[in-house]
Amino acid sequence: MTTPDFDQIIDRRGTNCNKWDDMEAIYGVPTAEGLAMWVADMDFRPPAPVQRAVERLAAHGIYGYPSAHPDYLANIQWWMDSRHGWQVDPDWILTAAGLVNGTALAVQAFTRPGDRVILMTPVYHAFSRVIRAQGREVAEFPLATEDGRYVMDWDSWAELLTGRETMLILCSPHNPGGRVWTPEELRQVADFCARHELILISDEIHHDLVMPGHSHTVMAKAAPEIANRLITLTAATKTFNIAGAHVGNAIIADPVLRAAYKAQLLGLGLSPGMFGVDMVAAAYSPEGAAWVDALITYLDGNRQVFDAGVSTIPGLRSMPLEATYLSWVDLTGTGMTPDEVKARLAKDAKIAANAGETFGKGGEGHIRFNLATPRANVETAVARLRAAFADLQ
Repeated sequence: MTTPDFDQIIDRRGTNCNKWDDMEAIYGVPTAEGLAMWVADMDFRPPAPVQRAVERLAAHGIYGYPSAHPDYLANIQWWMDSRHGWQVDPDWILTAAGLVNGTALAVQAFTRPGDRVILMTPVYHAFSRVIRAQGREVAEFPLATEDGRYVMDWDSWAELLTGRETMLILCSPHNPGGRVWTPEELRQVADFCARHELILISDEIHHDLVMPGHSHTVMAKAAPEIANRLITLTAATKTFNIAGAHVGNAIIADPVLRAAYKAQLLGLGLSPGMFGVDMVAAAYSPEGAAWVDALITYLDGNRQVFDAGVSTIPGLRSMPLEATYLSWVDLTGTGMTPDEVKARLAKDAKIAANAGETFGKGGEGHIRFNLATPRANVETAVARLRAAFADLQ
């Protein structure tokens, strides 16, 4: 495999790109000068086999209804086994239009209007959006902080239960905090769900993007005894930067749960498109695996550059990043209000980044920065942050 050039600057402006073309409308950051560090996609091209798959489809030039792809399920099985030590039966795999859609389908299948769905906050904001849109209530269970990392606060959470909770959505690894939950923590989640008769949705979309020195454990392996209440969500889209393909998987071992989830897919007439299926089948390959290994090394370098820069600015502290490419920075030490922080980011630093309060309780006073961009952009971001908060130094 040719070594990927992650340093290459690829201008995404003017390409109908949400991340770069919409930051002025949403954040007031000028498109021409701004740095887009908000939407969780990468500024890197995917590995060569993905590009070849797309080019092969485009060269053929006819885009009719696809048949079942011969390699799609087999390559998902191979990837989960070789990368995560998880043996998956092909019958367990159901395909949704991305994992936000996959989460929404699970909420619709396994809860009813008025039910409470537990989120460990701060957490990925799309979860609360799809829960509320379907007439369910978001039950925010705030994470605690210990040694600068998020931990599960079981003692305080027991007091938050009302008896109307029917589902818990776990983000594993955690977004935005970057935590890789330990096997023991995962078993605690599983035990909590079993005791309170909760369906458990384990969103593991970031499970391939784990920093050196850390290891992700699939919930299905950590607690196989809760297969009768577990839906695992996985996707190649975050790993290989193909989010626009809108394809992801719900992997469900239990036949009763699987039938209920499949009924939602059938009832809505959902089926994957040919481009997404071909891209996933191509990505889940030895060449794709080598690309991911190189990517993680590069992202770890970006993390080190960013953390070193942030640490020089009084009042700013980045949470140790164990997984994902999303740095979670605490700015409460500046003494500024969230609006003052956001104004400095947009007007002075010209950086578009996610405001912490959008991730729920506990996110206030934080900003999420996307580091999956060429290192030159990370270095520019650090320089701009130092200048924007120069009066603190």
